[in-house]
Order: sequence, then structure tokens, then C-alpha cells
Amino acid sequence: MAGGENMTVPIWVFAVAFGIIISAYMAIKSGKEERKQEMDIIEREGEVYMDRLEKEKEKRQGSLGV
Repeated sequence: MAGGENMTVPIWVFAVAFGIIISAYMAIKSGKEERKQEMDIIEREGEVYMDRLEKEKEKRQGSLGV
């Protein structure tokens, strides 16, 4: 590589690099969306569970005559 020789990079190398970058971005984006959906589901299930506990508590207090 002595004496001012120019190295040219084939265009497909740039295309592959661009594809890798886009793929990584989409993987990160979809991972965040999936985590958000999972957290929403967990939160809804938790609310249902807490409602059930509250109803059970009210039922027990009602049967005790308190």
C-alpha cells in the first residue's frame, strides 16, 4: 500500500453494513415494544388479582358481621 494507491470498497459492503445496522435497530425497537406489552399485561393481571383479593376481604368481613 505504498505510494498513494486508492483502495475502493465494493458497494455491496456498504449495503451489508447498512442492513446490519437497520436489523439491529429493528431488533432493539421490537424488544422494547414487547417489554412494554408484557408490562401492560402484568399490570392488568395484578389489578384483577387485587380486585379479587378486595372482594374476598369484603366477603369475609360481611360474613363475620363486622
